[in-house]
Amino acid sequence: MTARIVDLKPKNLVGLFQEMSFVDNTTLALWKNFRLRSKEILNRSSDDFISLQKYPTDYFQVFSPAKKFVKWACVEVADVGLIPEEMNSLVLQGGLFAVFNYKGTAQNASAFFQYIYGEWIPNSEYELDDRPHFEVLGAKYKNNDPSSEEEVWIPIKAK
Repeated sequence: MTARIVDLKPKNLVGLFQEMSFVDNTTLALWKNFRLRSKEILNRSSDDFISLQKYPTDYFQVFSPAKKFVKWACVEVADVGLIPEEMNSLVLQGGLFAVFNYKGTAQNASAFFQYIYGEWIPNSEYELDDRPHFEVLGAKYKNNDPSSEEEVWIPIKAK
């Protein structure tokens, strides 16, 4: 599995967020609510959806599936001037990202992520950076379909 290294420019995002853990995972409810309301966002700059995770600084030092993090269901917008009621905006910081292509269902993704965090990063010239991690759910994304494809963006910095 290879990664593309991308120097991303900052992005403006609008969407909904929720605190959760892998033990108390409410991703499905968050996305169901956001998908119903996403048509309210009038200034989208892309047709893609973004699933974003903001982890606490020490999250990966001692991993526990019960640790809380913030998950966003969002889209990229041209500017954050028009935000639908009860939605929020976020500026995704730019910087270096390792970008991996994932094909399959969410249920089968654990080995994929174990490889990234357990093998690829430790054996690369990079380490995790303390910025959000995200997935781009583009035209080839099909929820719960084995042929579904998405991009996984992991924030990195030089060791």
